[in-house]
Amino acid sequence: MTELDGQQSQFDFAPTAREAPRGKHLYYLALGALGVVYGDIGTSPLYAFRESFHDSYGIPPSANNILGVLSLIFWALILVISVKYLIFVMRADNHGEGGILALTALIGAKRRVMITGTWRWTLVMLGLFGTALLYGDGMITPAISVLSAVEGLGIATPFFNPYIVPITIIILVGLFMFQSRGTERVGRIFGPITLLWFAVLAVLGLSWIVRQPSVLAAINPYYGFEFFWLNGWRGFLVLGSVFLVVTGGEALYADMGHFGKSPIRLAWFAIVPSALLLNYFGQGALLLQHPEAVENPFYQMAPSWALIPLVIIATAATVIASQALITGAFSLTMQAVQLGYLPRVPILHTSAKERGQIYIAAINWVLMIACVLLVLAFGSSSNLAAAYGVAVTTTMVITTLLLFRVERTRWRWPLWAALSSTIFFLVIDVAFWGANLVKIPAGGWFPLTIGLAVMIMMTTWRQGRSLLSQRLKAGTRRFSDFVEHLDFDKLVRVPGTAIFMYSDPDGTPPALIHNLRHNKVLHARVVLLSVSTYEVPRVPPDHRMSIQDIGHGFYRMTLHYGFMETSNVFRDLTMADAHGLALDLDDVSFFLGSERLLATSRPGMAPWREKLFVVMSRNSTNAANFFSLPPDRVVELGTTVEL
Repeated sequence: MTELDGQQSQFDFAPTAREAPRGKHLYYLALGALGVVYGDIGTSPLYAFRESFHDSYGIPPSANNILGVLSLIFWALILVISVKYLIFVMRADNHGEGGILALTALIGAKRRVMITGTWRWTLVMLGLFGTALLYGDGMITPAISVLSAVEGLGIATPFFNPYIVPITIIILVGLFMFQSRGTERVGRIFGPITLLWFAVLAVLGLSWIVRQPSVLAAINPYYGFEFFWLNGWRGFLVLGSVFLVVTGGEALYADMGHFGKSPIRLAWFAIVPSALLLNYFGQGALLLQHPEAVENPFYQMAPSWALIPLVIIATAATVIASQALITGAFSLTMQAVQLGYLPRVPILHTSAKERGQIYIAAINWVLMIACVLLVLAFGSSSNLAAAYGVAVTTTMVITTLLLFRVERTRWRWPLWAALSSTIFFLVIDVAFWGANLVKIPAGGWFPLTIGLAVMIMMTTWRQGRSLLSQRLKAGTRRFSDFVEHLDFDKLVRVPGTAIFMYSDPDGTPPALIHNLRHNKVLHARVVLLSVSTYEVPRVPPDHRMSIQDIGHGFYRMTLHYGFMETSNVFRDLTMADAHGLALDLDDVSFFLGSERLLATSRPGMAPWREKLFVVMSRNSTNAANFFSLPPDRVVELGTTVEL
């Protein structure tokens, strides 16, 4: 029902830019961004520094190694987050929206048709793969974050050791069970709790830095180079754990549309890196004095009386971090559905005020089951850390490649400037990526498998919809030809308005032909309605609808939506009066085509992909529900289509 395949994204209007927040509003948004955007990266101190000295690396916590790892952590946060994402990547916004899918839409936005094998097609496919990998990341992040927080109970007292996994599962199940109620209320306290968390991180770290101030020497990049020189290949592999400190970079970029650039940047430069670095350096100071604390330096920094309160606030922080990833998965799915890369799914809006507050049951339960199985299968945050990072590093490499295209085509940078920045960031990204590839046998295969499966589904659905459109058009007459052969003197016209939804605005809806053939009547007014989703986040309300009177009581109507918007046809039909078409919504009937798909050996797609497309199509939400049509006004007329 939607015109998605090959849809041109350029309008004759410029989408209204988000007005930069100022004053108290800016600080309020920055506090909100602190809770939602930086929850993931803010919980990394629970496990990142510890994993850099995992037994598998064979690197002891000596003074040189401690300073070397801290130096790598310091410069990773500065170069990857502060420079790459906050300064460069966040400039590549799609009318205020961020994230790799929005960036991919930006890459492919100027042309209606992309030729397979071209650079543009290759970059779009890479962008889709990076998008698919984020689902694997969304499964691992809640599991490793909550599990690492609950493990602090075992530091407080060995009594809790047998119950760490069950407690983690209970918390995760409770988190996912809560999703259908919406996160609007909880979101109000995300910021203050996360602010408290960052304050705790800073205080814990500072309490040990003052005891061992020599640890601050790690700011010197010399110690990072020395670490590689002394440890060789093993030192390079440690980058796989060092990378855990910057895993929230992609989430930061994806959440840009919720808060805007200024609040996100303000929260980062004012609070986040200072608190994180103080904590990491505090853990290093602890190990300089007590190398035996390497098993869990984060909780070992705290005095014994503070362990239980610390576990409680750490668990709250990890739940918040997990919530941000879950919400991001919902948003990502809605974008993919609107852009035509995934089948229609029921989307529930959980807030009347916040348009980004949505709930998708299918995604929620899949994530919950995956998280529980991951906790049961891996058993500890250290084991999960062995699987964490492969998907995110791959996505970061893809983001850098897409950014090069934006620098050349959108920002009009000269080749030398675009190449210089791309090569600089690629050297860092590829180093992290290469160090994480060795994690594949230890569990890194999981997010890659999830990403590959989602990628196959996305490309199959996109290609299948294109093939279905071709098959329907091949058997559909142009509407102008159809009208010419109508004998209006003999046609029976009945009162009321009939709306026929069809993706091709120039074609004749099969439902219209079947209705005329079998019922032998035509309504007094017939509206041919198509819904277009464009590769911009949102369409201004005054450009939502276009109507054309094509004579004999026929009207051609198009509703325009952005990929961040939910199509609500029945609601938006109220705009018809302003366009010269008075509709009585109590006297409107909707006629939809329902296709019964058959996989065949005809040229088009591989047989197994045709079968997969048929299964996906059968399990997608019906058009009436997806477009918010009243069920008692809908008439579906079926047709069989051979793929």
